[in-house]
Amino acid sequence: MSPKRTSGILLHPTSLPGPFGIGDLGKHAYHFVDWLHDAKQQLWQVLPLGPTGYGDSPYQCFSAFAGNPLLLDLEDLVKRGYLTPDDLAVPIFSRERVDFGPVITWKMSVLERAFQRFQKNDASASFQAFVTEQQWWLADYGLFMALKGEHGGHPWPEWEPALRDRAAGALAAAREQLKGRIQFHYFLQWLFFEQWLTLKSYANRKRIRIIGDIPIYVAMDSADAWSQRESFYFDEQGHPTVIAGVPPDYFSPTGQLWGNPLYNWERMAADGYAWWIERFRANLHLYDLVRLDHFRGFYNYWEVPGDAETAINGRWVDGPREHFFDTVISALGELPLIAEDLGEPDPGVYELRDHYQFPGMKVLQFAWGSDGADPFLPQNYDKNCIVYTGTHDNDTTQGWYRTAPEKERDYLRRYLRVDGTDIAWDLIRLAMMSCANMAVVPLQDCMNLGSEARMNTPAVASGNWTWRFLPHQLSDSIKAGLVEMAELYGRAYVASAERPTSAHAV
Repeated sequence: MSPKRTSGILLHPTSLPGPFGIGDLGKHAYHFVDWLHDAKQQLWQVLPLGPTGYGDSPYQCFSAFAGNPLLLDLEDLVKRGYLTPDDLAVPIFSRERVDFGPVITWKMSVLERAFQRFQKNDASASFQAFVTEQQWWLADYGLFMALKGEHGGHPWPEWEPALRDRAAGALAAAREQLKGRIQFHYFLQWLFFEQWLTLKSYANRKRIRIIGDIPIYVAMDSADAWSQRESFYFDEQGHPTVIAGVPPDYFSPTGQLWGNPLYNWERMAADGYAWWIERFRANLHLYDLVRLDHFRGFYNYWEVPGDAETAINGRWVDGPREHFFDTVISALGELPLIAEDLGEPDPGVYELRDHYQFPGMKVLQFAWGSDGADPFLPQNYDKNCIVYTGTHDNDTTQGWYRTAPEKERDYLRRYLRVDGTDIAWDLIRLAMMSCANMAVVPLQDCMNLGSEARMNTPAVASGNWTWRFLPHQLSDSIKAGLVEMAELYGRAYVASAERPTSAHAV
């Protein structure tokens, strides 16, 4: 990975402003890219972009390959002739929070209307080509989503046994019976990939690279678990016998019980990790760099009994380690990955990371609980890392500082020789001036926001992923502060870089 010093912003597209109840891939996304470019930032990090299910979490998606139709730009569909301006008459949605229930109901009904017009008026060669090219995952995903609709949204282990167990005759009959619904989900995916790749291309022309995110595990209720059942540990009824989590940690005294099915790594190794190779290939088409969530799970992982109520009574099990990465790299070449190596320290995890020269992660909020040898303090960094003030799993820096133990707050103030009145920007400066090759800051910290703007609280199942900002909050003063730091600390883009005109200027 390039050693060039860069910096950027962590912001999930759902947090973008706009009138439709949820951020999308439309004009506000392009305006954000323009703002990043003008702020001399070179990275935009997003959370997983898949179709969300349980708890609206981007880490619990219905597919490891599909995109989230809630992110679709409806105004683009008006331009394509699939919607009329009257179709966009919007209920009164909050502009500061995503109220997922009403937003999903309204937006999916609008997308249904778009599909009806598409069927009547469009025989798109682009659509047909997309369906043909992506059939290797799209066929199972489209059928899975159609069947979920037929079963009232219930998880696949609750379907009738023939469909749950993928009996060939039952699948063939369902494909015929539900072909209209399957085409609808194909249509949504075609639109998502066209819109996202157009936005990514625009960002790349602005010299901005997109950092994506691969959750190590797939959701229990996903097309992947249903269609690749032999690659996990399921009983005859489709219930997982062991599930994923982490032991007690900084975020939770009882650990985190994620509930995802665990991989049968021996079975996956038998076919050369084919599913994983295709997953990496697909993600590297969507992103320029990829954060590999819970990297330590490839070294060893916390296995919890399938009927457990907390993650306390688990055990460490060896992961596939070098055999996995050697196989994937042999198929795909060098992997532009960022190893999310947080959590309980383990020298073996760091050795695996460093063997492939994957950058690790540093979080400044974690740095103040011990002494000068703490690995999250900048004097202890290796250049080959990415530093954050906090991540999507942390409180905002303002929120964290208000509730941190006084011992940590005192150490931080003395370390930086500050009084704590502008603590978010103090940590932004510390990240930018560090030796880390990459520095990424949540937009909430740039805006000096408190705990009300926190994106996610681990081990809490509801109320997450809802934060949005308003257009006026993306201010010139914030931009000026980022420009100054990017220039002072050698993270600015080359001044002679091409500056294309926004295709979505208004």
